[in-house]
Amino acid sequence: MKLALRLLVLLLTGFSTAYPLDRYPLRPGQGVFGEILYHTVSGNETLLDVARAYDLGYNQIVLANPGVDPWLPPPGKRLLIPKKFVLPEGPHTGLLVNLPEMRLYYFRQEAGETVVYTAPIGVGTEGRLTTEGVYTVYRKKEHPYWHVPESIRKEDPTLPEVVPPGPENPLGDYALYLSREAYALHGTNKPWGIGRRVSHGCIRLYPEDIAALFPLVPVGTPVRVLYQPIKLGIKDGKIYLQVFPDLEKRISGPLLEVIRLAARLEKESGKDLFLDLFAVRKVLKKANGVPTAVGKVR
Repeated sequence: MKLALRLLVLLLTGFSTAYPLDRYPLRPGQGVFGEILYHTVSGNETLLDVARAYDLGYNQIVLANPGVDPWLPPPGKRLLIPKKFVLPEGPHTGLLVNLPEMRLYYFRQEAGETVVYTAPIGVGTEGRLTTEGVYTVYRKKEHPYWHVPESIRKEDPTLPEVVPPGPENPLGDYALYLSREAYALHGTNKPWGIGRRVSHGCIRLYPEDIAALFPLVPVGTPVRVLYQPIKLGIKDGKIYLQVFPDLEKRISGPLLEVIRLAARLEKESGKDLFLDLFAVRKVLKKANGVPTAVGKVR
């Protein structure tokens, strides 16, 4: 569903329905897409309600609106809706999962053009993030059974060996199984966990997102799991920086990382990049997930 049409439906329905998967066409070399939106809180909405309605994770809505109570945002409060995205580093094929961003990207060729689908995700708790690397989707299953790993049953002995399909199954209604380490991309029976660190390493999606993604992704699709809290991209002659919290404290020099990314973009684009280092430092300090212009291309 196109973004403008989705927003019209949201206004008319009062968020009674969540709509899946944003889809964007990409021009060659385009690294930034989408737009910043705004939403005025009404009724008994929570930030979780607003996030799901706009297909955002909990992390995105909270980071973009600091100081707003997630459960009791004041009616009339104007929220920033960060629907603008900077692509992670490539290659931009198949599925990309960016762990600190808690977002998935899926690239396809449709009617002769490259399009990207994107959705928020839930990721592993501390010490259980999905291992970075390249996987493939080796199996797909609708209404999957959950064969509970022994390690999880040790944590919760009340769990059975197998959980059948249904509302109690944490895999939800669809699962894309990855080629190693027992990982899967799957739905969830706890949508509030999207945009949070909640899993044992698997990647969770809103039920409506996995339902839309499932038929698009064939077996054999490559899946690249990345750790990129800092992203840099170009659009319309401007350089955009998007920064998320470094969950695992892996980036020892954030400014040096921006400079590395800029050097890579210069090489790929064949253009000169001019960064405003004051603006760069400001965005790095905020780490609020909102793409911000920090320079120009000449």
